[in-house]
Amino acid sequence: MSTRKSSFFYGTLIALSSLVVGMVLASRLDLTPASLARSAPLTVPAVNSAPLSGPIDATTFRTIAHDQSPAVVSITVTGKTNAPDVSEFFGFQIPGFGNGNGNGNGNGGGNGNGGRRGGRGAQPNMQLFQGAGSGFIIDGKAGYILTNNHVVENADEITVMLSNMKYEQEALPAKVVGRDKLTDTALLQLETAPSTALPELKFGDSNQIAPGDWVMAIGNPLRFSNTVTVGVVSAVGRVSTGLNPVPGRDLEYIQTDAAINRGNSGGPLLNIRGEVVGMNTAIASEGQSEGNIGIGFAVPIDTIRDVLPQLRTGHVVRGRIGVGLRPTPMTMDEAKDFGLSAPAPLVSTVDPDGPAKAAGMRPGDVITEFNGKVVKDNGELIALVSKTAPGSSANVKVMRAGKSTSLAVKVEELNVATEEPAVAPTVRAARRPNRPRPALA
Repeated sequence: MSTRKSSFFYGTLIALSSLVVGMVLASRLDLTPASLARSAPLTVPAVNSAPLSGPIDATTFRTIAHDQSPAVVSITVTGKTNAPDVSEFFGFQIPGFGNGNGNGNGNGGGNGNGGRRGGRGAQPNMQLFQGAGSGFIIDGKAGYILTNNHVVENADEITVMLSNMKYEQEALPAKVVGRDKLTDTALLQLETAPSTALPELKFGDSNQIAPGDWVMAIGNPLRFSNTVTVGVVSAVGRVSTGLNPVPGRDLEYIQTDAAINRGNSGGPLLNIRGEVVGMNTAIASEGQSEGNIGIGFAVPIDTIRDVLPQLRTGHVVRGRIGVGLRPTPMTMDEAKDFGLSAPAPLVSTVDPDGPAKAAGMRPGDVITEFNGKVVKDNGELIALVSKTAPGSSANVKVMRAGKSTSLAVKVEELNVATEEPAVAPTVRAARRPNRPRPALA
């Protein structure tokens, strides 16, 4: 072989080898197509606040299922954890806990299988698991998907099955863009583009939902993908210490009797227009039963929509002033005793190192206004504090010994990890008599 031909041959061989190595590295480094780059902006779905009206006929629910199911996905996660309590967090299964046969003993939400794996190189007290949940597409162009935080928490690998996929080998890899423990919400993004355009769900107005309204749940219960169930809204604004993702931080839920089981976590709860009004998150169970008994809970979509822009950045920022509020609402008689014309939040504890303490707030103070807005209960105060930018000064009016006092409180950033010990609550706890925790602001 001549020197020129030899140089050409080896040059071509090197170029081909570089191409192959580059492709391998790209796959190992999870490089995504430009259309689904992680820098892609998120288009937050608009809310349809038009009144819910019109007749329901024999085709209403069939039409919703047909039109909206393609935007609902099945999510499979694998990972490891050293926190056994997570196995009961809204019933998301950590395999190997509970009955020793590879199946967990939870109450709703996720769905898992597998068992404890030891061996060389395994970390002490680490548990390998595989679990499954649901999700729904909110931005088909950029590949963004909403699901529950507890579905993907501790996951090392996440794959998504679209409704038209029949085999797990077709599943698409996805990554967590942002997670929020307080609302039990996670934003995922697909890493590779599917061959066809992705459908997406629209948002309804969860503030319009009332007891008696028809709703539909779609999800992946017990790995039966795109399962449809129908029921009514049983209650709104449901709060329970056993349901709080973070102890002391109340989260209001929509309660429904639409059947929700393990694996439904992260799926949509839809109104009769086929719009998302909630994210299915938890169920209550009776005794050792793991199945649906007609008491399911969904996070209102308005709550989730408020944090979506921050989820896209990977970090949700909230304010905190460092007080514990009496969990039981103030009565009118108590309000009169305090010299008030209406009930208001009562401070039961003050963080000795928090902003409220530095501003002079004391246990027994009644907070009547926050930044010029009258507050009537704990929920209103917590919402106002959470939405206040950390570092800013808030004017807080308190009633103390029959006199109104104004305090300048410098709001600090809430750190969920240090707010309270990370103890995962269970739905079962909501059924036991327990002493209510103070609400935190």
